[in-house]
Amino acid sequence: MNMRAVIVGEHGGPEVLALSEVDRPAPGPGQVLVEVRVAGINYMDVYQRTGAVPRQTPFTLGVEGVGVVAEAGAGVTEFAAGDRIGWFSGGSGSHAEFATVDAGRAVAIPDGVSDEQATAALMQGITAQYLATDTYPIGEGDPVLVHAAAGGVGQLLVQIARLRGGRVVGTTSSAEKAQAVRDAGADEVLGYDDFAARVRELTDGAGVAAVYDGVGAATFEGSLASLRPRGVLVIYGTASGPTPALEIPRLNSGGSLYVTRPSIAHYTAETAQLRARASQVLGWVADGELTVRIGGDYPLDEVATAYRELEARHTTGKLLLHP
Repeated sequence: MNMRAVIVGEHGGPEVLALSEVDRPAPGPGQVLVEVRVAGINYMDVYQRTGAVPRQTPFTLGVEGVGVVAEAGAGVTEFAAGDRIGWFSGGSGSHAEFATVDAGRAVAIPDGVSDEQATAALMQGITAQYLATDTYPIGEGDPVLVHAAAGGVGQLLVQIARLRGGRVVGTTSSAEKAQAVRDAGADEVLGYDDFAARVRELTDGAGVAAVYDGVGAATFEGSLASLRPRGVLVIYGTASGPTPALEIPRLNSGGSLYVTRPSIAHYTAETAQLRARASQVLGWVADGELTVRIGGDYPLDEVATAYRELEARHTTGKLLLHP
């Protein structure tokens, strides 16, 4: 049986994406075949498409999705046909009508959370969760700076930081996006011009305990300059390009600073760890403590447009794709 899928035949820009008719996959041992209801659009997909994260072509794009199990492979006991699950790793490509997913990388989607909410809360929500609870555990009263605070991760990170009692300064690029950041609960919202100096003013010269930076090259220097002594710069993405080389003595002169480059793969390496993080995030959504914002919803044949909007940073919130 055939299905439609977005294929990356060669590395490049959004123009290399091709919507094609391909064979429907079959689940192998330990896998489930899922009918995809909603797929997430992420920078990880961009990195794979461009070759920044190596992956042999051709391949079906899409690391994240939510759908219904159509068939369970040999040895799968935790899921059965009809179960609603989500994933952001261990899949054959979510930008398709069907995908195979390793059962150990899937999470159950609870009642009370829609397909769209779940997709918006999975990869980006779990990213925000581990950043705020583990990479730098935000404590009561901690001042933190969140870059790109109107983005999918940014809005969730602002909310989780506030749930943990943090004081949040968010940066964004427009007045429209600034309102979204305020709605998420940020105490202060800044533009990117001279943000380090403004952060110092807002903290009475002390600086922030942590900077959560998914922008990369464009904000790196200012992020370091925004930290208080023994502060932590968390670089979790490089949307504006790779960060420059860092001379280690700079950390000492800046006040015994820390810099880390975390990856969601290392914070969800074990199935139990993955599901515990997902359970907390989806529980927050179900209880109304965490609000997800959908920034765009596209059919499968408009996938290139969706990625152009994402990469131009024209969007606010999570972008979704409906096969």
